[in-house]
Amino acid sequence: MALSKLKYYSLFFILMVYGCSEDSFTALSSLDVVLNGETVVKDNVIACAASADKEGFVNVFFYPREGATNFRCFETEDIEVDKNNFEAYIEKAPDVLDVFNGKLKRFSVETSKEKWVIVSFTEAGSTHISNPIQLKHITKPTERLNTVNIDSANPIMPIFTWQDGLYTDSAIYFQVITDVNSNFLSGTYTFEKMFQYYNLDNVVLNITKKSPPNLIQTKNYGFTLMAVSEDNWVNLLVETNFSP
Repeated sequence: MALSKLKYYSLFFILMVYGCSEDSFTALSSLDVVLNGETVVKDNVIACAASADKEGFVNVFFYPREGATNFRCFETEDIEVDKNNFEAYIEKAPDVLDVFNGKLKRFSVETSKEKWVIVSFTEAGSTHISNPIQLKHITKPTERLNTVNIDSANPIMPIFTWQDGLYTDSAIYFQVITDVNSNFLSGTYTFEKMFQYYNLDNVVLNITKKSPPNLIQTKNYGFTLMAVSEDNWVNLLVETNFSP
């Protein structure tokens, strides 16, 4: 009886040690280790971060191009590190959630500190990584303020203009048009504080795969704006509804 118990506890101990070792290895995998031996494409994941509604969390948004898999998130311990040192980034496993019914995705990152984050995914046999994203949810929380004016004189091609909020260091602006069910219609980036649906004259980056549908005056739509700084932090987030 005693021998049986001894064998049982010995087996339990081995399983515990093995399990802890595996967890420890996973938790301590750095971006540098993960990229070792891989074909790496730098600065090729569109990503940014914003304060979340839930206290203690940050949303890290990214665009998962068609065919991309293996979405991963890496974080530094704090902000006081070299953002370009991949050894300082440790892989985490935050929840991955859909945005605009899956056209975009976001990591729900739990953190009490400001830090750097890098997003990666696999595409066509290569590992693609984002620019470093600086989380500023403590010193510069994302402002939610509707500064958008919508001119629907031409209802098929309404003009959206806006102003910066409290923070004026935004480098680029991301605009998304959705239908009433939050289905993605168009996604564009401009340097100017203006976008006309669907005029691409001032668009510097376009993630719309095909020509979006004409707007219909009797229907409601959604407009989302992200004003993003050079370090990929969302200064201003606007979400509003409109009818052309």
